[in-house]
Amino acid sequence: MKLGCCYYPEHWPEDVWAEDARRMAEMGLSLVRIGEFAWSRIEPEPGRYEWDWLDRAIDTLDAAGLKVIMGTPTATPPKWLVDQMPDMVAIDENGRRRGFGSRRHYCFSHEGYRDECTRIVTAMARRYGEHPAIVMWQTDNEYGCHDTVLSYSKAAAARFRVWLAARYETVEALNTAWGNVFWSMEYGSFDEVDPPNLTVTEANPAHWLDYRRFASDEVVSFNREQLAILREHSPDRDITHNFMGFFSEFDHHEVGRDLDVATWDSYPLGFLEQFWFSDTEKRAYLRQGHPDIAAFHHDLYRGCSNGRWGVMEQQPGPVNWARFNPAPLPGMVELWTLEAMAHGAELTSYFRWRQAPFAQEQMHAGLLRPDSSEAEAAAEVRAAARAIRILGPQTPDPAKVAVVFSYEAAWIFGIQPQGRSFRYLELVFEWYSALRQCGLNIDIVSPAADLSGYSMVLVPSLPIVPEGFLDKFAALSCPVLLGPRSGSKTESFSIPEGLAPGELKRLIPLTITRVESLRDGIHETGDGWSITRWREDVQTDLEPEFVLADGRGIVFRDDNIRYCAGWPDHALMRRIIEKMAQEGDIGLLDLPEGLRVRRTASHLFIFNYSTEPRVLAEAGERVLPITADAIPLGR
Repeated sequence: MKLGCCYYPEHWPEDVWAEDARRMAEMGLSLVRIGEFAWSRIEPEPGRYEWDWLDRAIDTLDAAGLKVIMGTPTATPPKWLVDQMPDMVAIDENGRRRGFGSRRHYCFSHEGYRDECTRIVTAMARRYGEHPAIVMWQTDNEYGCHDTVLSYSKAAAARFRVWLAARYETVEALNTAWGNVFWSMEYGSFDEVDPPNLTVTEANPAHWLDYRRFASDEVVSFNREQLAILREHSPDRDITHNFMGFFSEFDHHEVGRDLDVATWDSYPLGFLEQFWFSDTEKRAYLRQGHPDIAAFHHDLYRGCSNGRWGVMEQQPGPVNWARFNPAPLPGMVELWTLEAMAHGAELTSYFRWRQAPFAQEQMHAGLLRPDSSEAEAAAEVRAAARAIRILGPQTPDPAKVAVVFSYEAAWIFGIQPQGRSFRYLELVFEWYSALRQCGLNIDIVSPAADLSGYSMVLVPSLPIVPEGFLDKFAALSCPVLLGPRSGSKTESFSIPEGLAPGELKRLIPLTITRVESLRDGIHETGDGWSITRWREDVQTDLEPEFVLADGRGIVFRDDNIRYCAGWPDHALMRRIIEKMAQEGDIGLLDLPEGLRVRRTASHLFIFNYSTEPRVLAEAGERVLPITADAIPLGR
């Protein structure tokens, strides 16, 4: 695994570039990402390019033996471009214009802006595409950050109508699919259809789902246009995009299919603070991050681009954007780095080289402080580089367990949660975390993935069953678990004929006759376990495998297929996993709190996220707090 950093030569006097490059190489770094926010310096006026400074920056890095990941600068269009075409900015859900003065101030659907992106990316690719220092390109930066996937501009409305016409062919077909006879919502032509925002009360959920599908397709096509240019003018270089954490506003599997390498931006402390984790978890892992946050995204993004992936931005210290921004405990930056390697990362790049003393991110730590002295993470990066050299290349150990992840499912439950606490990402994360606490290697895969080589498959929820899914699952002989709300909707967001789980009845003979969402704090109890948030009434001749205290069944099994008719707590998930593992001949561990493991072909990696020593009895190892140990297999 290579190490790198994110660097902005335009932020610093040119006379420090060579010393920065020397120090990067000395620290053990070999990759440097540059350029992704530099449009105003590359093209300060329309059509006037200033390449000399960027030429010298690349040559300086190259002279120090560093290789360059070049970013296309389309996430930050310059002021002159916004003034030239003021309608290129996105419009938010409340109809407000997204103004200049920050970043990501563009609408994916604006054809004039797409033309400008084609022009600037072509100019960069022609100039640097064959430069020997350039080994990878990054398209744009963090698609969708700051709620910018969904735009409600005139440009988006126009392209949405074209998208609908291609999908439905006739407006009558659209009216039927959406059920527009309800509330007299029928349209006379595609030209009458607007985006689903600014309605008096909730818009038609089918309308929302198609708008999300459309918006996701806009991201895919926007990215694809840049890829075509880069592949033409910079052949044989890998192309990536840096995805984000706990973000599902577009289909990353679709974008990832076009990439050579999927990368993501890892900020474990910020994500712990910003998302759904309990106060207890936030206190326990305040300066470490939850033990499964980084691993979850490593496994998710490995499944987005045929197994090639990396970390483009690794948190090295306090960030600036969370509600609270603690500093990592000593050892965490090294632990996060080695955990990425254990999951098969090709690169880990730290954000950023030097902390900026100005603008929006001046409180975001780097490997250096603003005065160029080394920050706390620098020594840990050196230690990680030494460990990587000692351990040598790591070949992934194939996972026996697959978790099926659907971005469309996340959109559906965002549109129609039916209960405030039903969050798809949280459900998937809890199932994944339960598997990790059993010591398992896990692949997170799309519904279209080949599942034939796995010994256990879990589907936390799949409300719309895609074409070909049933036949694929019917052919599996390994244990399979389907989660709540699976098969509950048709392609056009209606309740299926014959009720849920719709076509999944071919896999397991049961019918969901009623559902209820439960208030926070309500627990429907079983024998040492409970159901929270969501519960379904099931009609079936099958005997339930797990039953609530009042006699209602929650988990049902038919041959190798199980269905869970509620949101299970950790105790129930553990018991289900134990049964499935026994049937699939998979060994489990009983890991102490805070301890996680990951197997490669040659090593067992043990990560202690706890502030106390932990003992992994199966390996005969005592693991010190906040450490990453790598034990050669066979020892």
